[in-house]
Amino acid sequence: MTEQILTQHIIEVVYLIASALFILSLRWMSSPTTARRGVLAGEIGMLLAICGTLLHHDIVDYKWIAAALVLGTIIGIPLGKVAMTAVPQRTALSHAFGALCVTLVGTAEFYLQSPNISKFTMTVLSMEIILGGLTFTGSLMAAGKLQEILPQRPITYKGQNVVTLSVLAVAIGIAGYLVMHPGATYLFPLLIFIPLIFGVMLVVPIGGADMPTVISLLNAYAGLSAAAMGFVLNNKLLIIAGALDGSSGLILSVIMSKAMNRSFTNVVFGAFGQVAAAATGMQEERTVRSATPEEAASILAAANKVVIVPGYGMAVAQAQHKVRELYDALTKKGVEVKFAIHPVAGRMPGHMNVLLAEADIPYDRLIEMDDINGDFPQTDVALIIGANDVTNPAARTDQSSPIFGMPILDVDKSHTVMVIKRSMNPGFAGIDNPLYYDDKTLMLFGDAKAFVGSIVRELTGGSGH
Repeated sequence: MTEQILTQHIIEVVYLIASALFILSLRWMSSPTTARRGVLAGEIGMLLAICGTLLHHDIVDYKWIAAALVLGTIIGIPLGKVAMTAVPQRTALSHAFGALCVTLVGTAEFYLQSPNISKFTMTVLSMEIILGGLTFTGSLMAAGKLQEILPQRPITYKGQNVVTLSVLAVAIGIAGYLVMHPGATYLFPLLIFIPLIFGVMLVVPIGGADMPTVISLLNAYAGLSAAAMGFVLNNKLLIIAGALDGSSGLILSVIMSKAMNRSFTNVVFGAFGQVAAAATGMQEERTVRSATPEEAASILAAANKVVIVPGYGMAVAQAQHKVRELYDALTKKGVEVKFAIHPVAGRMPGHMNVLLAEADIPYDRLIEMDDINGDFPQTDVALIIGANDVTNPAARTDQSSPIFGMPILDVDKSHTVMVIKRSMNPGFAGIDNPLYYDDKTLMLFGDAKAFVGSIVRELTGGSGH
């Protein structure tokens, strides 16, 4: 008995240290300069959490635990080696796996404890199952859209929001009945199944342009479901970790919604991202000015101040290292170079920061939208690499545009704008960009990695690599 008490004290101390590391991890990951330290702290905290759990006296056989650890490692190693362009869908899959775990644990706890479940336990268990189920299938749908297995445009039908919310209401109604009558085990499969359906119905109508916010929101749901599981299992570490995950995800979702000048309800129920019917016709009637790598290099070399705007096109082309070479070449020529980061550029929160950090771009060169917008009127060249919607001036001028009111990077106020794109196809939101037809804009058609590489060779006299 004394040994069990000692072990329990050790577990509590380990959990306390792990909790502190989780909090520090979240704090440090809020800044690029301390992000690596934050990741390391989170990893150590999770390792301590696992080790502490394995010390629990209720464990009588480690065979299945060992098998699960081996299986998880086999699956996790290749998932950790995905290309940078696949990080958003990889993140969505992580949410799906975590939510599936929560749902399975909640299911096991219900059948172990039923019908002797207190009202409080059944309430949080129902929250755990509902949030876990909808996050599991919702994350799979998000990953499918990001991987372009599923249509990126919203899939909608008349009265869809009413149907979707009615499905959720049914799940909540069943949960309420089970709280009052926990012995009604025949209803529990419905409590699992209905949120799974709701998760699909929730994400399918959301357009690809809103995926960064959706990923953040699903992260919040996964965290809240884990916190609920902590109450069910009476595990304080799970409650703390889940609350940190859930609250940070919600805060980030609010920040990103504000960055798009949109509300939560508009993101989730607005079916944003449908292609405007008139856009194609406008593209055919209007002309653009293009330039060669030699011309682009000449303009950049003559500039005093250059702002580079990265977008998902840079990620697709894996051009971040060539962009670093361009930064080095221009800096050696005395050109001041900064990077303008829009909060929703790419397909997940912080996507551009991750890519540029991988290429060792100095952190102090990465400037957020609110801080960089005042610099554009004094900027000689704004070089846009694969960013579409976050530079679209229609957000300021066209009240009929779906992105009207969304804060954008004011690249059109620069003296010269250069845009690297493969073609004139619209961005992820499916909206034409009038910036491309502006007299001060030069279109640089081609693969971003190859085109930037050609510019670097021109700037360095052929010594770029």
